[in-house]
Amino acid sequence: MKVFKFGGASIKDADRIRNVTEILKKSGTNNILIVISALGKTTNELEMIVNAHYNQTGKTDELLEALKQKNEIILNELFADRSHPVFNEVNDRYAEIHWIIEDKPEEKFDYIYDQIVSIGEFISTIIVSHYLRSQGIKNFWFDVRDVMKTDNSYREGVVDWVQTQKLMREKLPALLEQGLVITQGFVGCTTENFTTTLGREGSDYTAALFSNMLDAEEMTVWKDVPGILTADPSEFPDAKKIDELSYYEAVEMTYYGAKVIHPKTIKPLQNKNIPLRVRSFLQPDAVGTIIKEKTSAHLPPIIVRIPDSALLSLSTRDYSFIEEGNMSLIYEVFSKHKVKIEMMQKAAISLSVCVENNPTKNQSVVHALRKDFSIRLNKNVQMLTIRHYNQDIINQLTRGKKILVEQKTRNTIQFVLK
Repeated sequence: MKVFKFGGASIKDADRIRNVTEILKKSGTNNILIVISALGKTTNELEMIVNAHYNQTGKTDELLEALKQKNEIILNELFADRSHPVFNEVNDRYAEIHWIIEDKPEEKFDYIYDQIVSIGEFISTIIVSHYLRSQGIKNFWFDVRDVMKTDNSYREGVVDWVQTQKLMREKLPALLEQGLVITQGFVGCTTENFTTTLGREGSDYTAALFSNMLDAEEMTVWKDVPGILTADPSEFPDAKKIDELSYYEAVEMTYYGAKVIHPKTIKPLQNKNIPLRVRSFLQPDAVGTIIKEKTSAHLPPIIVRIPDSALLSLSTRDYSFIEEGNMSLIYEVFSKHKVKIEMMQKAAISLSVCVENNPTKNQSVVHALRKDFSIRLNKNVQMLTIRHYNQDIINQLTRGKKILVEQKTRNTIQFVLK
């Protein structure tokens, strides 16, 4: 059994959905589970709808109608017959959003977010499943909420591994023997049957969970790049493809902010020694990059740049040391407000941390710590990480920049730059 994951870019319009269909025709149709994200930028647009509804801006209906029109174009290009059941099924999903937004919001933001934003994955999988059938490819549309059980941490659902694996093994093997199974990425469900999501860009993680729990032979992520590259090609046009990568190296890259795969993806695969391939849906015959337990490949410098970060500098007001007690307090605050520390450097009575530039969350952290610490917040800094660095690449990437923080190990060097 194999698991394929197709992201939003691979199904952003009718031509891309046709392209995915051709890939699946070549791959065979038995014992393949397909995890699909929302169409194109649909998640971003649904987030705008959530914000408009929650803040009662008056633009909710307008934003929803614009999204419906975009999807209508795709449907009309793929299905000539307006009586095809796909039209009603997609409209039923939009009706779910209408039910939510017709009343003023009373639930917490994160709960509302998950109920609305998750609809994107259901719409995309419905469209792709029906189109594949129209092209003679037998498949089964499967609601991931029937198996992916989480706690009620909305927007960051924590998966119940025991219950989820039990349900997957009960419900899916028989279907997989009969044809393709198409399901949603990013989405889960509480024991009370409320929809949750697994974190932004969580479809890779969904695919990895299926791979682990169903003992897949291999997992493939289909991207718009030829594989994993030494840097983001939009910023570094001379970035090179890496043919082989170890699990360890992949974890390091994703931890430091590389966007090719979700940071949580590797662990479920490594636990079962399941290879991960990153391939291009634009060049489906190319081999891409394989990630596995061990590789002897010599790696060139790998660059990860996060352009929009913030630097929080804390120092104790009473000149007490930044030791276990203060560190415990600081970590508790960051955890409570769901702020991920990307880089940290500690001195005797001070601590510098680089985090995502999220004004709302960062101000919550500052407010919570202000009583015990003096805090300075530098916005709009960039965090630069270089794996397997050399002096030439360091000089090239830091030239003309003010270095606020520098941290160096044998294999990795990091900078916070202004």
